[in-house]
Amino acid sequence: MRLIHSLPDTYRHRGQRRALVTLLRAQRGIRDERVLAALGAVPRHLFFEPAFEAHAYQDKAFPIGEGQTISQPSMVALQTELLGVLPGQRLLEIGTGSGYQFAVLCQLTEYVQSIEFNPVLFERGRQRLAALGLPTTGLHLGDGSLGLPALAPFDGILVTAGAPALPPALLRQLRIGGRLVVPVGTADPGQQQLLRITREGPESFVREALGDCRFVPLRGAAGWAV
Repeated sequence: MRLIHSLPDTYRHRGQRRALVTLLRAQRGIRDERVLAALGAVPRHLFFEPAFEAHAYQDKAFPIGEGQTISQPSMVALQTELLGVLPGQRLLEIGTGSGYQFAVLCQLTEYVQSIEFNPVLFERGRQRLAALGLPTTGLHLGDGSLGLPALAPFDGILVTAGAPALPPALLRQLRIGGRLVVPVGTADPGQQQLLRITREGPESFVREALGDCRFVPLRGAAGWAV
């Protein structure tokens, strides 16, 4: 990958990523080796401002401006693992944010679309991902709670913000057999559940509740008011 913010990907950074992958495997229960390899390949520090680089490989969320955060690596790994991504599958991410989750998904399949609601974050993320040599044609500015119906169906949809309820448009845009991974609950962080929804038929969905989580609110027509 190319560099961003004049920060190199040094031997120290690579060592920190190896330690992070070890933590995710041994203490956070991540078992999908392709997911672990993806997190090991993406230099998370390049998605931080230089002043905050020291926080990059800690397993915690961190502010990225505009009231948003970059999710902790363990949550990025868990959500990605829950999608069960196979090469060649079509993915949709709701909430580009810093671009880190998008970069991880791009290690697993070539077809990734992502929507960002906030124009400031969208432009920052677009520039950052372009500087890293990652594809930006799949980035969209708009209401992610409505998905991308023109490009549906998707094998997997990953939502990186908490919704008040399951967004109906996203359910409709799943392919049969596809999975939606989404936090659902109140806007107050800590009052959400991480859900995985699998579409088994045209009107048949299986819902799995996978524990409490904390995400910033999803904005948009099927999310929380701006």
